[in-house]
Amino acid sequence: MFGSVYHPETESKRFWLTFLAMDVALIRWPSDESLRRELAELRQPRLLLVDSDAQPPKCTDVLEDWVRLPVSRADRNARIRTLESRVETQHPPTPALNGSGTLQYRGESTQLSAIQSDLVRLLIERFGAVVSREDLAAVAWPDSDASDNNLDVTIGRLRRQLVPVGLRIRTVRSRGYLLADAETGR
Repeated sequence: MFGSVYHPETESKRFWLTFLAMDVALIRWPSDESLRRELAELRQPRLLLVDSDAQPPKCTDVLEDWVRLPVSRADRNARIRTLESRVETQHPPTPALNGSGTLQYRGESTQLSAIQSDLVRLLIERFGAVVSREDLAAVAWPDSDASDNNLDVTIGRLRRQLVPVGLRIRTVRSRGYLLADAETGR
């Protein structure tokens, strides 16, 4: 989201600060109080840059933190990382698949084949839930009866391809497959 930041050599500037799958808004406080309220209603994470002569606000929202200006880049980035971890705890990231078959997750990406993309699209729609073998086969091979071996081979290749982006496909015996975060299993 838009925010303003203090630059000693210039006047305040508005800009975007983007991290992986989310934005942390940097807001000059108290001058941008209306923007702070607006972003709070949208549940947007915010880092308030408190003017040196201003009283800091009382932050009761876990998606808000503050630092006093002037602030070092290292301190500012540490606060931003803290806000990011709070957001991830509340809303774990979801993988994204674009139209050309590029799968993105937590800042990493991998290119998938057409059939792999079809399978992953369905697994993403039900991210964290079991998808039956029948549903997956129907999506990947809609005009034919694919053998169980076709699905097994394709899932095996897909599993290897998902490792670098931090995802894994778990087998749920007698039920199907589940796409999950490789570290958390969720």
